[in-house]
Amino acid sequence: MLSGSLEFWAFEMVVLLSGLLPNPKLETSVLSISLNSCWMVYNISVGLGGAVSTRVSNELGAGKPRNARFAIHAMVVLSVTEGIIVGITTILVRKLWGKLYSNEEEVIRYVATMLPLLALSNFMDGLQCVLSGAARGCGWQNICSLINLVAYYGVGIPSAILFAFLFKIGGKGLWMGIICALFVQLLMLVTIILRTDWDKEARKTMDGVKTFIITSDTGI
Repeated sequence: MLSGSLEFWAFEMVVLLSGLLPNPKLETSVLSISLNSCWMVYNISVGLGGAVSTRVSNELGAGKPRNARFAIHAMVVLSVTEGIIVGITTILVRKLWGKLYSNEEEVIRYVATMLPLLALSNFMDGLQCVLSGAARGCGWQNICSLINLVAYYGVGIPSAILFAFLFKIGGKGLWMGIICALFVQLLMLVTIILRTDWDKEARKTMDGVKTFIITSDTGI
Protein backbone atom coordinates (compact mmCIF):
# COMPACT_ATOMS: atom_id res chain seq x y z
CA MET A 1 0.00 0.00 0.00
CA LEU A 2 2.75 2.43 0.96
CA SER A 3 4.81 1.67 -2.14
CA GLY A 4 1.88 2.26 -4.49
CA SER A 5 0.65 5.34 -2.63
CA LEU A 6 4.06 7.03 -2.78
CA GLU A 7 4.05 6.67 -6.55
CA PHE A 8 0.43 7.78 -7.04
CA TRP A 9 0.87 10.83 -4.77
CA ALA A 10 3.92 11.98 -6.74
CA PHE A 11 1.96 12.00 -10.00
CA GLU A 12 -0.91 13.86 -8.34
CA MET A 13 1.52 16.36 -6.85
CA VAL A 14 2.75 17.24 -10.33
CA VAL A 15 -0.80 18.25 -11.29
CA LEU A 16 -1.11 20.32 -8.11
CA LEU A 17 2.19 22.07 -8.84
CA SER A 18 0.96 22.94 -12.34
CA GLY A 19 -1.52 25.30 -10.70
CA LEU A 20 1.40 27.47 -9.55
CA LEU A 21 2.70 27.99 -13.09
CA PRO A 22 1.92 30.98 -15.30
CA ASN A 23 -1.39 30.37 -17.10
CA PRO A 24 -2.48 27.76 -14.51
CA LYS A 25 -5.76 27.06 -16.30
CA LEU A 26 -3.94 25.77 -19.38
CA GLU A 27 -1.19 23.98 -17.46
CA THR A 28 -3.58 22.22 -15.09
CA SER A 29 -5.83 21.15 -17.96
CA VAL A 30 -2.98 19.66 -19.95
CA LEU A 31 -1.34 17.96 -16.95
CA SER A 32 -4.71 16.48 -15.95
CA ILE A 33 -5.17 15.12 -19.49
CA SER A 34 -1.62 13.74 -19.37
CA LEU A 35 -2.22 12.06 -16.02
CA ASN A 36 -5.51 10.54 -17.17
CA SER A 37 -3.84 9.21 -20.33
CA CYS A 38 -0.97 7.83 -18.27
CA TRP A 39 -3.25 5.95 -15.86
CA MET A 40 -5.19 4.44 -18.76
CA VAL A 41 -2.03 2.79 -20.10
CA TYR A 42 -0.70 2.10 -16.60
CA ASN A 43 -3.46 -0.45 -15.99
CA ILE A 44 -1.82 -2.74 -18.55
CA SER A 45 1.49 -2.52 -16.70
CA VAL A 46 -0.21 -3.15 -13.35
CA GLY A 47 -1.66 -6.36 -14.77
CA LEU A 48 1.76 -7.52 -15.97
CA GLY A 49 3.30 -6.61 -12.62
CA GLY A 50 0.65 -8.56 -10.71
CA ALA A 51 1.12 -11.59 -12.95
CA VAL A 52 4.91 -11.71 -12.54
CA SER A 53 4.61 -11.13 -8.78
CA THR A 54 2.37 -14.18 -8.39
CA ARG A 55 4.48 -16.33 -10.72
CA VAL A 56 7.80 -15.43 -9.08
CA SER A 57 6.51 -16.09 -5.56
CA ASN A 58 5.03 -19.43 -6.64
CA GLU A 59 8.20 -20.56 -8.39
CA LEU A 60 10.43 -19.56 -5.48
CA GLY A 61 8.09 -21.30 -3.03
CA ALA A 62 8.30 -24.45 -5.19
CA GLY A 63 12.10 -24.27 -5.13
CA LYS A 64 12.45 -23.42 -8.82
CA PRO A 65 14.66 -20.31 -9.05
CA ARG A 66 15.35 -20.80 -12.77
CA ASN A 67 11.64 -20.67 -13.50
CA ALA A 68 11.35 -17.49 -11.43
CA ARG A 69 14.11 -15.86 -13.46
CA PHE A 70 12.54 -17.03 -16.71
CA ALA A 71 9.20 -15.53 -15.66
CA ILE A 72 10.87 -12.16 -15.09
CA HIS A 73 12.68 -12.30 -18.43
CA ALA A 74 9.48 -13.24 -20.26
CA MET A 75 7.51 -10.45 -18.61
CA VAL A 76 10.22 -7.89 -19.35
CA VAL A 77 10.01 -8.85 -23.04
CA LEU A 78 6.22 -8.46 -22.93
CA SER A 79 6.56 -5.11 -21.17
CA VAL A 80 9.08 -3.79 -23.70
CA THR A 81 6.87 -4.94 -26.58
CA GLU A 82 3.81 -3.31 -25.03
CA GLY A 83 5.77 -0.14 -24.32
CA ILE A 84 7.00 0.14 -27.90
CA ILE A 85 3.52 -0.41 -29.35
CA VAL A 86 1.90 2.08 -26.97
CA GLY A 87 4.72 4.57 -27.46
CA ILE A 88 4.49 4.51 -31.25
CA THR A 89 0.69 4.78 -31.08
CA THR A 90 0.92 7.68 -28.64
CA ILE A 91 3.25 9.62 -30.92
CA LEU A 92 1.15 8.90 -34.02
CA VAL A 93 -2.07 10.21 -32.42
CA ARG A 94 -0.48 13.16 -30.63
CA LYS A 95 -2.21 15.77 -32.82
CA LEU A 96 -5.61 14.14 -32.36
CA TRP A 97 -5.52 13.07 -28.72
CA GLY A 98 -6.22 16.50 -27.26
CA LYS A 99 -9.44 16.76 -29.28
CA LEU A 100 -10.91 13.95 -27.18
CA TYR A 101 -10.73 16.24 -24.14
CA SER A 102 -11.08 19.79 -25.45
CA ASN A 103 -12.04 21.88 -28.47
CA GLU A 104 -9.62 24.66 -27.55
CA GLU A 105 -6.77 24.79 -30.06
CA GLU A 106 -4.24 25.91 -27.45
CA VAL A 107 -4.94 22.85 -25.30
CA ILE A 108 -4.82 20.52 -28.31
CA ARG A 109 -1.42 21.86 -29.43
CA TYR A 110 -0.01 21.67 -25.90
CA VAL A 111 -1.19 18.07 -25.45
CA ALA A 112 0.50 17.19 -28.76
CA THR A 113 3.85 18.45 -27.41
CA MET A 114 3.36 16.51 -24.15
CA LEU A 115 2.60 13.11 -25.66
CA PRO A 116 6.19 12.21 -26.67
CA LEU A 117 7.15 12.70 -23.01
CA LEU A 118 4.21 10.52 -22.00
CA ALA A 119 5.34 7.84 -24.45
CA LEU A 120 8.75 7.75 -22.77
CA SER A 121 7.33 7.76 -19.25
CA ASN A 122 4.81 5.02 -20.10
CA PHE A 123 7.61 2.85 -21.49
CA MET A 124 9.72 3.29 -18.35
CA ASP A 125 6.74 2.92 -16.04
CA GLY A 126 5.82 -0.38 -17.68
CA LEU A 127 9.27 -1.78 -17.04
CA GLN A 128 9.34 -0.61 -13.43
CA CYS A 129 5.90 -2.16 -12.85
CA VAL A 130 7.20 -5.55 -13.95
CA LEU A 131 10.39 -5.28 -11.91
CA SER A 132 8.45 -4.01 -8.88
CA GLY A 133 6.12 -6.98 -9.28
CA ALA A 134 9.09 -9.33 -9.33
CA ALA A 135 10.45 -7.64 -6.20
CA ARG A 136 7.10 -8.04 -4.43
CA GLY A 137 7.12 -11.71 -5.41
CA CYS A 138 10.41 -12.03 -3.55
CA GLY A 139 8.90 -10.34 -0.48
CA TRP A 140 10.82 -7.07 -0.87
CA GLN A 141 7.87 -4.74 -0.24
CA ASN A 142 9.87 -2.63 2.21
CA ILE A 143 12.67 -2.21 -0.31
CA CYS A 144 10.17 -1.17 -3.00
CA SER A 145 8.70 1.46 -0.66
CA LEU A 146 12.15 2.85 0.07
CA ILE A 147 13.03 2.94 -3.63
CA ASN A 148 9.81 4.83 -4.43
CA LEU A 149 10.45 7.28 -1.61
CA VAL A 150 13.97 8.05 -2.84
CA ALA A 151 13.07 8.09 -6.56
CA TYR A 152 9.96 10.25 -6.40
CA TYR A 153 10.57 12.50 -3.41
CA GLY A 154 14.35 12.60 -3.36
CA VAL A 155 14.77 13.02 -7.12
CA GLY A 156 11.46 13.33 -9.02
CA ILE A 157 9.61 16.14 -7.27
CA PRO A 158 12.74 18.30 -6.71
CA SER A 159 13.68 17.81 -10.39
CA ALA A 160 10.15 18.73 -11.47
CA ILE A 161 10.28 21.94 -9.45
CA LEU A 162 13.73 22.73 -10.83
CA PHE A 163 12.74 22.20 -14.47
CA ALA A 164 9.34 23.89 -14.23
CA PHE A 165 10.08 26.93 -12.06
CA LEU A 166 13.84 27.58 -12.20
CA PHE A 167 14.44 26.62 -15.84
CA LYS A 168 10.89 27.82 -16.73
CA ILE A 169 10.03 24.80 -18.89
CA GLY A 170 6.48 24.76 -17.50
CA GLY A 171 4.25 21.71 -17.47
CA LYS A 172 6.67 19.74 -19.61
CA GLY A 173 9.31 20.40 -16.97
CA LEU A 174 7.06 18.92 -14.30
CA TRP A 175 6.64 15.76 -16.36
CA MET A 176 10.38 15.64 -16.99
CA GLY A 177 10.75 15.41 -13.21
CA ILE A 178 8.53 12.32 -13.25
CA ILE A 179 10.73 10.83 -15.97
CA CYS A 180 13.81 11.45 -13.78
CA ALA A 181 12.06 9.63 -10.92
CA LEU A 182 11.16 6.70 -13.17
CA PHE A 183 14.75 6.47 -14.39
CA VAL A 184 16.12 6.32 -10.84
CA GLN A 185 13.43 3.84 -9.78
CA LEU A 186 14.13 1.63 -12.78
CA LEU A 187 17.90 1.80 -12.29
CA MET A 188 17.64 0.76 -8.63
CA LEU A 189 15.26 -2.11 -9.37
CA VAL A 190 17.44 -3.43 -12.22
CA THR A 191 20.53 -3.26 -10.00
CA ILE A 192 18.86 -5.18 -7.17
CA ILE A 193 17.40 -7.88 -9.42
CA LEU A 194 20.64 -8.39 -11.34
CA ARG A 195 22.53 -8.83 -8.06
CA THR A 196 19.99 -11.31 -6.66
CA ASP A 197 21.07 -14.84 -5.79
CA TRP A 198 17.95 -16.67 -6.94
CA ASP A 199 18.99 -20.00 -5.45
CA LYS A 200 19.30 -18.29 -2.06
CA GLU A 201 15.94 -16.58 -2.49
CA ALA A 202 14.31 -19.93 -3.33
CA ARG A 203 15.79 -21.56 -0.21
CA LYS A 204 14.65 -18.65 1.95
CA THR A 205 11.14 -18.77 0.52
CA MET A 206 10.90 -22.54 0.96
CA ASP A 207 12.05 -22.22 4.57
CA GLY A 208 9.36 -19.61 5.12
CA VAL A 209 6.71 -21.89 3.64
CA LYS A 210 7.85 -24.81 5.83
CA THR A 211 7.77 -22.62 8.93
CA PHE A 212 4.26 -21.45 8.06
CA ILE A 213 3.04 -25.02 7.55
CA ILE A 214 4.57 -26.20 10.85
CA THR A 215 3.13 -23.23 12.69
CA SER A 216 -0.30 -23.83 11.18
CA ASP A 217 -0.24 -27.55 12.06
CA THR A 218 0.85 -26.98 15.65
CA GLY A 219 -1.45 -24.01 16.16
CA ILE A 220 1.42 -21.87 17.50
